[in-house]
Amino acid sequence: MILRDKARNLETAAVALAAVAVSYLLLQWGMQGIIHNRKTLTVPDLKGRSIPAALDVLAPLGIGLRKEGEEFNNAVPISSVLRQFPPAGTVVREGKIVRVVVSQGGETVLSPVLTGLPLRNATMLLRQGQLGLGEVNEAYSLRFEKGVVLSQEPRAESSVERGSLVNVTVSGGPPPAGVLLMPDFLRKNVVEARNWAAASGANLRENKDLASPFAYWTILSQEPAPDTVLQPDARLSVVISGKAGGPGGAGPAVTNFHYELPQGGAESLVRIVVSDKYGERELFNGLRRPGSKIDLPIQEVGDVHVKIFLNGILVDERDL
Repeated sequence: MILRDKARNLETAAVALAAVAVSYLLLQWGMQGIIHNRKTLTVPDLKGRSIPAALDVLAPLGIGLRKEGEEFNNAVPISSVLRQFPPAGTVVREGKIVRVVVSQGGETVLSPVLTGLPLRNATMLLRQGQLGLGEVNEAYSLRFEKGVVLSQEPRAESSVERGSLVNVTVSGGPPPAGVLLMPDFLRKNVVEARNWAAASGANLRENKDLASPFAYWTILSQEPAPDTVLQPDARLSVVISGKAGGPGGAGPAVTNFHYELPQGGAESLVRIVVSDKYGERELFNGLRRPGSKIDLPIQEVGDVHVKIFLNGILVDERDL
């Protein structure tokens, strides 16, 4: 009787063990099927990007990011990706985690973008980047409100020694009577420039770009630059579109550019800059709350490159 009970217990244990083994094999088979059904992706190059910028690049691909450590490095700006694994160009499956080592900076740091920021915000941004505020000059401006940074030296995104001073020119607001400034005519109709020149006593010279895809009479470039102080009899020049078809001709195709701010944190100053064969221009500059969505129409003119700055820091770059 005792032997029979032992045999029955052993048989029950063997059946249970077999069931566990079968369940394990089925689970492994199911997991392998799920993994192999995920689409394959190529890991992008994250070196030199900030963590927010790296996340913006990886998120649409369904690839995760994990920071593994920090190292001092003179060549890579502070808080930027120094190394990554898997390396750029590796083919992985969706859901893969990319591990990165972030630079703690070295003897050089990256000069932040200060243009368009109030002087107080620019000063705080310099301190965060281990830099200092140098000379502050003032110039009249038709484009920026009083106290907003117009230009900087050294230029934005250049490598400078830690602790260096950055000189800035800030807006003094609109000019008083008797001071003539060059308006910003880019992407406007030349008729507006003609009327302004006639009223201001300035001499306007026009050149046509017959290969331009923009609508006829659209101003593509100007000389002098916007906000330049002019003499009463100043000579101005503009390049306008000479697109075949004359006035009323259709312009280039328009693409909608979409950007969504990260969730969490405080309100951010967003600046979006686009560059194409006709130069660089600002598309957007304003405060937006976390999670806000920005949609902008961009005309397709050859190779178009877009940069997005949050509080003066470059967080994303895209080619259209």
